[in-house]
Amino acid sequence: MEFPLKGRVALVAGATRGAGRGTAVALGEAGAVVYCTGRTTKDHASDYRRPETIDDTAAMVSAAGGTGIAVAVDHLDAAEVEVLVRRIDDGHGRLDILVNDIWGGENLIQWNTPLWKHDLAGGLRMLHGAVDTHLVTSHFALPLLIRRPGGLVVEMTDGTREYNAAHYRLSAFYDLAKSAVLRLAFSQAEELKQFG
Repeated sequence: MEFPLKGRVALVAGATRGAGRGTAVALGEAGAVVYCTGRTTKDHASDYRRPETIDDTAAMVSAAGGTGIAVAVDHLDAAEVEVLVRRIDDGHGRLDILVNDIWGGENLIQWNTPLWKHDLAGGLRMLHGAVDTHLVTSHFALPLLIRRPGGLVVEMTDGTREYNAAHYRLSAFYDLAKSAVLRLAFSQAEELKQFG
């Protein structure tokens, strides 16, 4: 079996379920060491009462041919993210792929509700979970990623830049969250050009 990412190290931030889980497993199939992070573990239940955990995702990565490592991290907590990146550095001395797939806002959206009627605390929490988490994670992970040319940063969202620019996403908070992540990908691409 061929493992094109053998020896490479990836961080999938938000690997509990959905696209994050699928991405982590695909990286495992390619032979990567994959740090699978999120808040839902076998000992800490999901806010959504969902059964998936980062422990399950890490096991799936290992079963696929890679090495899955589950680490409980709240990506809004800068100190926790800093410890995570230090752990990756101490263990491997490198980070080759960063996938920012943190979200956790599905229970906070009030579809077709104007900004002034939408629950403010829920809307702001959605933005913090969708945008701040990505910024915090990139802030600490990018210095490790740029040590070697050829690293990759993936920002997960939905909708393309063209689609989101022309279509209202049925909630001002959701619309902003999804567009902001696209812009963050663009900004990081600009800042990372010089590092290959």
